[in-house]
Amino acid sequence: MSSNGHQTTPPRPPPSTQNPPQLLPTTTPTSTPTHSKKLTLIPLIFLIYFEVAGGPYGEEPSVQAAGPLLAILGFLVFPFIWSVPEALITAELSTAFPGNGGFVIWADAAFGPFFGSLMGTWKFLSGVINIAAFPALCVNYLQNIFSVFSGGYPRYLAVTISTLLLSFVNYLGLSIVGYFAVFLGIVSLLPFILMSLIAIPQIKPHRWLSLGQKGVKHDWNLFFNTLFWNLNFWDNVSTLAGEVENPQKIFPKALFIAVIFTCLAYIIPLMAATGAISVDQNEWQTGFMANAAEIISGKWLKLWIEIGAVLSGIGLFEAQLSSSAYQVQGMAELGFLPKFFGVRSKWFNTPWVGIVISTVITLSVSFMSFTEIISSANFLYSLGMLLEFASFVWLRRKHPAMKRPYRVPLGIPGLVVMCLVPSAFLVFIMAIATKVVYLVSGVMTLAGVGWYFLIKYCKAKKWFKFCENGDEFVTFGNGDGERM
Repeated sequence: MSSNGHQTTPPRPPPSTQNPPQLLPTTTPTSTPTHSKKLTLIPLIFLIYFEVAGGPYGEEPSVQAAGPLLAILGFLVFPFIWSVPEALITAELSTAFPGNGGFVIWADAAFGPFFGSLMGTWKFLSGVINIAAFPALCVNYLQNIFSVFSGGYPRYLAVTISTLLLSFVNYLGLSIVGYFAVFLGIVSLLPFILMSLIAIPQIKPHRWLSLGQKGVKHDWNLFFNTLFWNLNFWDNVSTLAGEVENPQKIFPKALFIAVIFTCLAYIIPLMAATGAISVDQNEWQTGFMANAAEIISGKWLKLWIEIGAVLSGIGLFEAQLSSSAYQVQGMAELGFLPKFFGVRSKWFNTPWVGIVISTVITLSVSFMSFTEIISSANFLYSLGMLLEFASFVWLRRKHPAMKRPYRVPLGIPGLVVMCLVPSAFLVFIMAIATKVVYLVSGVMTLAGVGWYFLIKYCKAKKWFKFCENGDEFVTFGNGDGERM
């Protein structure tokens, strides 16, 4: 490890595969204060839960787009072809590269700094665009209680103030955010547990078999984007690996529990609502779960779910802002950004520069329509995931002897098959995108390429300070080493 305590580039394969497997150092600086609290298992589970879901809020458009049967099948099948592979990849690579760069480290290790930087651009922008959806989602539920938030300046003001206040909470510390996520998760899920129990006597199973109303055309773009948006971002937590206590043991366990927890949180309320009530299919818009609760039990439960939606949106915002901010800090440690971008707060040890940058970009896109936000985030995320799948498989081939505390129990052919199925879905998601999404994603990708060469030029001219990594020396188990 270099004298500044940063690991950025993985070792080349050792001369012989018989050498003992090597564990790569983290990107987290050794100078991190020892009093800084690390994330433990339970807060990490709920942070993963909020990275991905936050409850069944937002799953309603799947019913509107394709009817109850396909919505139920979607939330039953999609986790196995998407969520599980993504969680397995995250578990293996986060424990092999336990640093705050996350997927940026993986792409850099597999294909070099250009692809590491491009991965950082895609994932960061998809993350902050996705964050922008949550204040809007909260206000969508609040307008059912307070009609003043239905549009105009009151709505814009509510979105802006809530974004700024929630960003400040993130500044107070990741451990606080973690335990806050536990509280928010429990309170926001309780009304759905009650609704599902109360709905049992009212359920008519034949309603689950409906493919939708006659005359209502299936909206596959909305259907697949809704599934994708509700069940992706499992790898976002990888950017927090340097902040987790004993990540090699805790990460796989937390991901396994979070996958089961998240899937149940979606499918049980969905089956309860679609089985217990029969309404016009077009009513199944974002926020309809509150109306379903009122039909099933009464206004008291509707109000609780609307309050729970706001709390869930807060949890989603906090978890994903943390990932984006720590990604910026990790990229600064890796030398992809100037050293200033990795500055932490002296009081709370949080990456305040990353938080500010993420918040500013979030605000700039927060007034797009909810559907446009989801579609743009999904497209950029799809590009990043295709690169992530390729990085995962290539690292297995490139560094077969590297120590992996958790290892997906498949050989290269099995890993290729595991990645091909979700990759095909990613291509499909991108193929059905609108022209606006193509334009936005194309511009952002070109900006990312330009940013890489700009940073490279800044390094050459020494305009900014960067974390140096050129003199790193890696020693293998047999005593051989090579200059990086």
